[in-house]
Amino acid sequence: QVHLVESGGGLVQAGGSLRLSCAASGSIFSINNMGWYRQAPGKQRDLVAIIRSDNSTNYADSVKGRFTISRDNAKNTVYLQMNSLNVDDPAVYYCKGFLRTTRLDFERVYWGQGTQVTVSS
Repeated sequence: QVHLVESGGGLVQAGGSLRLSCAASGSIFSINNMGWYRQAPGKQRDLVAIIRSDNSTNYADSVKGRFTISRDNAKNTVYLQMNSLNVDDPAVYYCKGFLRTTRLDFERVYWGQGTQVTVSS
């Protein structure tokens, strides 16, 4: 069984920074793409950033230049460094990973439980 566990959310003042972590644990053979999504109340879940197995990245336009996604393959962990947080960033942030549990397994999608980010003005 595989689990993705996010951490690092919290309350920060506008202009401040937070670093989110998402650690994958369990029976893992390989991890392909990993990404961060966010969902504000009453809104759909949107992509924030994605990092592929070759470390190439893509970002939502709203976070380009402020957020940085990275990964540590040895720790099965993906990070999201969020700088210059503003009042448009509060949401529950979710980690998503594409993993295989064995060499013969199909790649499956796993989600974390989410971590709340709140920004005070």
